[in-house]
Amino acid sequence: MLVPLLLAVAQQPQASPPPAPPPPPDLRPALPGPSSARVLSLAEAERSALERQPQLAQARSTTEAASARADQARAPLLPQVSGTASYQRLTGNFVARPGSFPTTGGGTTTSRASWGTTDYYAFGLTASQLVWDFGQTSGRWRSAQALATAQRDSERATEVQVLLTVRAAFFGARAQRDLVHVASDTLANQEAHLRQVEGFVRAGTRPEVDLWQARTDRANAQVQLINAENAYAIARAQLNQAMGVTGSTDYEVASDTLPPVEEEDGIVDALVPEAERNRPDLVSLEEQARAQDLTAGALQGGYGPSLGISTGFTDAGPTIGSTVWNWNATATLTWNLFQGGLTRAQVQEARANGSAVRAEAEVLRQQIRVDVDQARLAVRAAKSSLGAANDALTNSKERLRQAERRYQLGVGSLIDLGDAQLAETAAAAQLVQAEFNLSTSRAQLLRALGREVQRG
Repeated sequence: MLVPLLLAVAQQPQASPPPAPPPPPDLRPALPGPSSARVLSLAEAERSALERQPQLAQARSTTEAASARADQARAPLLPQVSGTASYQRLTGNFVARPGSFPTTGGGTTTSRASWGTTDYYAFGLTASQLVWDFGQTSGRWRSAQALATAQRDSERATEVQVLLTVRAAFFGARAQRDLVHVASDTLANQEAHLRQVEGFVRAGTRPEVDLWQARTDRANAQVQLINAENAYAIARAQLNQAMGVTGSTDYEVASDTLPPVEEEDGIVDALVPEAERNRPDLVSLEEQARAQDLTAGALQGGYGPSLGISTGFTDAGPTIGSTVWNWNATATLTWNLFQGGLTRAQVQEARANGSAVRAEAEVLRQQIRVDVDQARLAVRAAKSSLGAANDALTNSKERLRQAERRYQLGVGSLIDLGDAQLAETAAAAQLVQAEFNLSTSRAQLLRALGREVQRG
């Protein structure tokens, strides 16, 4: 809750304190407010988060890596061309091999081994192309493409979450700013009451104990202002973190709010289908399940053979000017007849992974309905409480005005005046809380529906 510090005073007993020393010096300059006139809007905070938030940078890099993996999976489907060039300095001693024809009688060579060496140059160019492998390679490529699509949806889900985080941080900072104003107004009223009581005590129309009570109330109000200013400074630091900014918090937050979400008062059954279509985290899981199906289909191709063709050109000889060329063409049929059940196990694994992802998607569908319904009900409750909080503040202000009037006329007590002041402060803080709840509930509803921004 945003208001416990301001409401804590209302729980303190209002009995007159014992005589105290002269009033302490003013404690207000605890945390000076921002000195800059710069005002940060909600749109600026959102734009900064989308540009600078490290979580988004990480998600984008992961998406690029997934796209690169898809390109890698496609590479075996394209022609493969390689070139080689080599130079050797080698001896030319003949070595008879078993089964070779002897050069002289007796099956042995008459040439003597020599340390004499000669040059040898070899150049080659080879091209190959996969013709058909029963969809193994093409299936892996389509699976990698589906995973890349799933990662893009995961990146969009990260964007939606980042927007929710920065909006909540912005509205939290704005609420803390408003609580600073509430605490400041309360302190100003307490100081006015103190001056009034001092005059009455000097005139002898009020007991001296009223002066000590008024000074205590002012001191409590000073403490509340210090705490509120500190909370506002912390909230701006948290907002900077949500925006991905490491700079100064020397700014004020604007009074921006989110407009009503389209169909926020509608029934949950009308909103859930849109959420299921738009939620990028659900779409990502569906793409991951499709990728596993494609992987299983590709692995089933391992039961069949693969056919490839290649061609090569060589040019070799002892000198550059006396090389001799050769050309060859090859067709290769490869069939893994038995691998110990490897292909069957791989297919089973891919199908099991697909079933697990589908189950995860079903869990998310159920959670989406809860998210939408919870956010919709929170918006409705916040709008109702906002009207009640406005009424409570209006009535508490009138009560305070009446209490101040009665005290001036001498028919009211300082305790009644303090109670009225505390009630007015609590009502003002309650209104701030209601406005914060409405704004954050609408941000939660946008996220639950998978909308980055309001439609229209």
